[in-house]
Amino acid sequence: MAINIKKSCCLRIGPRADAVCSDITCLSGLSLIWVNEIRYLGIFIVKSRYFKCSLDYAKRSFYRAANSIFGKIGRIASEEVTLQLLYSKCVPVLLYGLEACPLNISDFRSLDFVIDRFFMKLFKTNNINTVRFCQIQFGCQLPSIIIQSRTDSFLNKI
Repeated sequence: MAINIKKSCCLRIGPRADAVCSDITCLSGLSLIWVNEIRYLGIFIVKSRYFKCSLDYAKRSFYRAANSIFGKIGRIASEEVTLQLLYSKCVPVLLYGLEACPLNISDFRSLDFVIDRFFMKLFKTNNINTVRFCQIQFGCQLPSIIIQSRTDSFLNKI
């Protein structure tokens, strides 16, 4: 099998993830590089003792999309319209492929915090109780709940 050296790299996952590995040399004489993070089908996988995905790029993309929408419509549109755009355009960017990734409690909290911060910005408050009330009133689910239902659906299909 021919390997494109420019697009290929190595990543170690497991109990010895921090151990130094020897270079893997191809028939062309070039070596594959060892990296700490790779992108595979839009998901960023990081070097770790167990299989772990990085959420940094997903959160960054969400903020970019949300701020773009908020910058265009700002305070002109109603909160309902803003939240509908957020949940139809930005949340899918945040949650892409996460139903197949193992996430821990801190990952779920990190994703929920992203949505909480947008609600704080939209409703001009820092009170989490106010944010939770607004989320309930507008029928907006937190990413942790959405991912759990998507994961259940994904596993049922398998």
